[in-house]
Amino acid sequence: MAGPVQMREDARFPGVLIHESSYVDDGVSVGAGTRIWHFGHVLSGVAIGRDCVLGQNVMVGPRVTVGDGCKIQNNVALYDGVELEAGVFCGPSCVFTNVNNPRAFLSRKSEFRRTLVKTGASIGANATIVCGNTLGAYCFIAAGAVVTKDVPDYALMAGVPARRIGWMSKAGERLGKDLTCPLTGARYRETPEGRLEEVDV
Repeated sequence: MAGPVQMREDARFPGVLIHESSYVDDGVSVGAGTRIWHFGHVLSGVAIGRDCVLGQNVMVGPRVTVGDGCKIQNNVALYDGVELEAGVFCGPSCVFTNVNNPRAFLSRKSEFRRTLVKTGASIGANATIVCGNTLGAYCFIAAGAVVTKDVPDYALMAGVPARRIGWMSKAGERLGKDLTCPLTGARYRETPEGRLEEVDV
């Protein structure tokens, strides 16, 4: 029978639970209610919000921002330049790059590019997010997709390279032709610029 999970509190981070196998460096801020599971490493210069979950083997930093309520699944690395707003979901083994043309024998640390993931976005398992792009609020990146350009709010993206194949509601439901969320009844409309926005009711 397995023993109890060895979570500990760290006096530096009141209300945060950290598995005994994980490391959190100095110079980090972590909000209350956050849990950091097995074999994680949070590097200096990182700010993690409240009520986040970092799964097994998650590496964050340096100089990364994670908003409140984010869920980062197993085997994800958030490198320098990645910024997650609130409520972002990162599926298992999704990948963030930080430079466009890496070579093992050339240092390109001065060329790291910012990658912004806006509020409520979801990234599927094994998807790749090429650096320098912005993922819009509540967008949905399908498993295995490779994002090579900016993604609009609410866009459903799939393929290699990823292209928009539909729209998703804020609640994470695929929208039909009527652009009405089947779960909540929220209504949306397409703008003349090809964007989606929620209709005020």
